[in-house]
Amino acid sequence: MSEELIGLIPAAGKGVRLGLPYPKELYPVIIDHSYKPVSQFVLDYLTQAGIRHIVFVINETKHQLIGYFGSGQQFDCNISYIVQERIGAREKSTSPGLAHALDSAYHLTQGNRVCFGMADTIMKPSDVFARANAALDPTMDAVLVLFPTERPEKFGMVHTDEGGRVLEIIDKPQVTDLTDMWGCMIWRPSFTEYLHASVAAGNGDFALIMNNAIDEGFHIGSVRPPAGRYIDLGTYEEIMELEEHFP
Repeated sequence: MSEELIGLIPAAGKGVRLGLPYPKELYPVIIDHSYKPVSQFVLDYLTQAGIRHIVFVINETKHQLIGYFGSGQQFDCNISYIVQERIGAREKSTSPGLAHALDSAYHLTQGNRVCFGMADTIMKPSDVFARANAALDPTMDAVLVLFPTERPEKFGMVHTDEGGRVLEIIDKPQVTDLTDMWGCMIWRPSFTEYLHASVAAGNGDFALIMNNAIDEGFHIGSVRPPAGRYIDLGTYEEIMELEEHFP
């Protein structure tokens, strides 16, 4: 059976660092005199790659995000929303984490090819998912899209061999010789099942899950887009860099 392409966008974080009165995924970005909320960029990258079913994983407070994107009809796609439920006492405000958020959509991603990108990021070139999908040959379980960064302490840094096969993910190292971080990802049903089993076993560390999969023989490839750029709008400092890198 052919694998349906599913876009997966986790947007369940609280976004407390910016202190905004609305979800940070709706932070307004003005480029070429046009307005987009930051999360529309990754949605556009997904639809540009031909993906017509996109899943947002949200928390119970993200009503405005649903209000903006709706059914997805105006964005040429169908959008599903999954609420990432809290773990433990309801008064806790801490998100259960990225791995749990991705696995929250298991009933929709199971058996399909998943294209995963973060809701508060902007990437260049815009065809990152199309490139990743083209690079996913039959021997691979997943492909990471790599970008250069001068801030390794913020990202998952990637060690590859000469052929681009991923050997290890070093998550947010304070010191490293590695120069490329991973910004988005595409994976086959084999990795969906591995992620699901890992989360069920209590492992919520996504970098560790990827490294464990590599150790157990999963083939994770990589692609480096030409002139690739990646920015994460998680802090006001990063927002100020937006005009410099994405005019």
